[in-house]
Amino acid sequence: MSGKTLLLFVLSVFLGSFLPIAPLFAVSVAADIPSGGEKVELGISEYTDIGNRGKVDNPVTELDKDKQRKFTTDHTRLKELQGPFNSGPEVTRACLGCHNTAGHQFIKNKHWTWKYTHPVTGQKLGKSVLINNFCTNARGNEGMCAQCHAGYNMKDSNFDFSNEENIDCLVCHESTGTYYKTPPTRGNKACSVMFEGKQPIDWVNVAQHVRLPARSNCGTCHFFGGGGDNVKHGDLSSVLFHPPRDVDVHMSEDGENFACIICHVGEGHEWSGSRYNMIAKDEKEHARPRPGMERETATCESCHGDKPHPLSVKGLKLNDHVDRVACESCHIPSFARGGVATKIDWDWTTAGRLRNGEGYREEGYQQGNGEWRHTYKSIKGSFKYAENVVPEYRWFNGVMRYTTIDTRFDPDKPVNINYFSGDPQDKNSRIWPFKRMHTRQPYDKGNNTLVYMHLWGDDDAAFWGNYDFAKAIKVGMEKNGIPYSGEYGFIDSYSWWPINHMVAPKEQALACDECHSREGRLKEVRGFYMPGRDAPRWLDLLGLLMVAGSLGGVAGHGLLRMLLAGRRKN
Repeated sequence: MSGKTLLLFVLSVFLGSFLPIAPLFAVSVAADIPSGGEKVELGISEYTDIGNRGKVDNPVTELDKDKQRKFTTDHTRLKELQGPFNSGPEVTRACLGCHNTAGHQFIKNKHWTWKYTHPVTGQKLGKSVLINNFCTNARGNEGMCAQCHAGYNMKDSNFDFSNEENIDCLVCHESTGTYYKTPPTRGNKACSVMFEGKQPIDWVNVAQHVRLPARSNCGTCHFFGGGGDNVKHGDLSSVLFHPPRDVDVHMSEDGENFACIICHVGEGHEWSGSRYNMIAKDEKEHARPRPGMERETATCESCHGDKPHPLSVKGLKLNDHVDRVACESCHIPSFARGGVATKIDWDWTTAGRLRNGEGYREEGYQQGNGEWRHTYKSIKGSFKYAENVVPEYRWFNGVMRYTTIDTRFDPDKPVNINYFSGDPQDKNSRIWPFKRMHTRQPYDKGNNTLVYMHLWGDDDAAFWGNYDFAKAIKVGMEKNGIPYSGEYGFIDSYSWWPINHMVAPKEQALACDECHSREGRLKEVRGFYMPGRDAPRWLDLLGLLMVAGSLGGVAGHGLLRMLLAGRRKN
């Protein structure tokens, strides 16, 4: 610990703690490729990459065979799974024959319904209604976006949510690494070739090799949200399939080797943890259950308790921080680690440029693992990326509020796609780390609302093929019965993503002076007093004198006792 850090720490003891999915498009010409030259690409590579990266992970069991779960069923021997099967729904029908309540449970969860009513704000949320500042809207584009729906045959919003045989059991449970999903409808003329050359799915084999979900199952969709690897969240990327220990100490096979469901515990096909309604401060009385045991929440406290640091002078002070600082703020020093970048800026205004009458792409960013990322696509516009990103920090009480399709706003100000509640006077608030995403995206210039765009489809109105904003917005709004003025413009928007993953080993946690300094990480987080940041220099000097005086007094007292003890012996 440096002298400055020690001083700040001791000062804090005296002065107190601080207070209160990527679309497909027509034949595209790759431009500005680093190796030189141009190449024609049919479809687009991002979604053909969705799925397992490298060997399938075996969470918890890979390093310690004593932890191997003792399953009571060998699915390879069940007569119901001997086939033949010709489709996913046929496999699901066989699954539900034995797991006869699973379907009733599953059709109620958000992975299936794409709907959620916020218990605090009352807002109607979920992929079926929300607008984002990535690919903008899943609604109306189910023919592509439903590639990451936990079901089969969702072609549009008229999907039959009561048909349990359309549940995709395999996407969460198969363990071979050979299963993949395709878009449920055709896009433009080139999109049908996206999965050409892939081996047909062996339905009997994947049906017979099922298990509890592993990282390779959950990550198939969650690591690729927003149109590519780590595009959206910043802390969820393909590196988490097999992360090094310094990227994620919980998921690493050299660390705890956790599956996602160790923290996101499932009960009746509902999983703990939600981006819509988070628990920013967990005050429940936990018995500190072992990982994997039933509990209601996916919070740090649910395993580590609210006093996670060892009993020592430093540990006591660190535990005093837990009340107002999220564990993630200190233990996730940066996100987009491990060589996979995250998207931080998206400009839709440049979309639609053509070469020889066709869309094209440019690869202008090489990320840490050596792979090149697209910095321009005719179907989407221009992008910027970043790695090892220091988060934004804000007060947060877990309640997110969203700008929806009917929200009217001031067009002279940026739009917060989502924004958060929290302040230092709110007992449920703590300082949290966030990724902030900036986008320049279309809006209804007459009504001052956001818009639904018709992006995907095998028709002349789909933007991913015709590159016509006016037509794509008009059809997107009409198909969903939303008033549209007929005039569109572009507006700056921001979305905020709480950072939860990529927890570093404890030895890499932030040092005290990274926050307790005038130019530290929390310099923009106001509304409270923080030692080292807010104190005038004379107060720092006074504190130093107090520390020196206290130490001198203790040392003098000890020396005096030693002298007196020596005299008494004489």
